[in-house]
Amino acid sequence: MTAVGLRRSWSEAWGAIVLGVLVWGARPFVVHGVSAWIWTGAAIVATLVLIGALARVAASADAAHARRLGLGRTGLQLTKVEARLFGAGLLCSVFLAMVLSVAALLLLALFGGAGLDAEAIRLGDWSRVGPAWKLGLLAVMTAFCIFAIVALTARLLLFAPATVARGHMISLNSMALTRGIFWPFLAGLIVTAAPKVGLLILTGAGLLPGAAGWMVWVVVLIGLQGPLTMAYLGAVYRRIEPGTLQGFPHG
Repeated sequence: MTAVGLRRSWSEAWGAIVLGVLVWGARPFVVHGVSAWIWTGAAIVATLVLIGALARVAASADAAHARRLGLGRTGLQLTKVEARLFGAGLLCSVFLAMVLSVAALLLLALFGGAGLDAEAIRLGDWSRVGPAWKLGLLAVMTAFCIFAIVALTARLLLFAPATVARGHMISLNSMALTRGIFWPFLAGLIVTAAPKVGLLILTGAGLLPGAAGWMVWVVVLIGLQGPLTMAYLGAVYRRIEPGTLQGFPHG
């Protein structure tokens, strides 16, 4: 189902994909000042159009259903659905920022109270940093905090297809949708993240420098990673709530 959704995204929302690539691809050539503000506004609009198009395709059973959900010609549209997606995404981002702040403060307090040798850490002399049990405990707590943030982020990702399919804003309550399927859902997200992982490996190896490297990132993320991830999210959502396949018009 994910492969079908990916092909549909390329065929039904190619205009939104091309718009996103053109706008984000122009970033290295934008100078500071008024043009930077203009580009920022254009990038926000292009991203909303792209997410709206991909979410409609992902949440629909076919092209006719996607059009009933408000998909424009070649995926170009800017309606109340995009406004709802913006609001839902903003609420999710604020929530994650709060969680991240709490986790950072917790880790700072733990590291600060552990009595570790700061000079040894700076020099990379781990044998003098502190007792092994303290380092092990701090490593476990750090890993737990990172996993908690990743898990919360994953559980919030269904907000986009849910918002489009239900016709109203779905934000934090989207976490309930993954109840009982979280681990296979997370595994699927990891598998579909392969294009991004490949980009990270190439960038780490120094093979994607400068503006050319930026363009590769833009093309892969917008042309492949975004549609692939959204197709997967839509397939999961439609399996969770098959009743949404009936669809209804949205403004």
